[in-house]
Amino acid sequence: MRWTLVVAALLTFRCASRPSTPPEKPATRPSAPSEADEYTRYKLLAPETAQFHILYEVTAIAPGATVFFNPIRKGSEASGERVTDRMTGEPLAFEVVSGQEARRTGLPEADAATDYIRIHLPRPVPGDGGQVRLLIEKTYKDTKSYLRDGDTIFFSRSLGIKRNAVVLPSGYELVSCNVSSQVLSESDGRIAIAFWNPGPEAAPLKLAAKKLAP
Repeated sequence: MRWTLVVAALLTFRCASRPSTPPEKPATRPSAPSEADEYTRYKLLAPETAQFHILYEVTAIAPGATVFFNPIRKGSEASGERVTDRMTGEPLAFEVVSGQEARRTGLPEADAATDYIRIHLPRPVPGDGGQVRLLIEKTYKDTKSYLRDGDTIFFSRSLGIKRNAVVLPSGYELVSCNVSSQVLSESDGRIAIAFWNPGPEAAPLKLAAKKLAP
């Protein structure tokens, strides 16, 4: 009987002295995506301009959304903005707003130091899995991303979109690219470099092209 009482006392002590396991915190639910089916096409303009034209295809999918925001990258001088409803081909109204204004009018996670194109959707995104498809066009001037050295041009840019293509100026051929890509020929003879970014991080694209001899 005495040994039974001693063993029971030891078990009671061990149970009482063992630290309790803290309750698991509920998993943080990621915010619902607001866009899908993204594709960006960069058309490099004349090298001396340091400009490239961007065509960005995207689908707005946030249920009930009436506006869509597209950031203007820091360090790039934007011009020639245009937005089209891909279902009808009609142009859409938009304005460039500050990050603070974007936060106030529908994009709470907007970077306060970044400007955004605020697009007025032609119809609210349906709540039953519907979508609104957009084509956003703009031209960037960025001497750090696109530059020329003699007869060679360089395009260096961090690209967060999964599907991308870069079209070289007429008369240039690709000489190097740091990501696995397809090298294609456009109908007008220009060279296009298309690639898929499989990773979660932005692809640090760096390519060089050289002007063909006349």
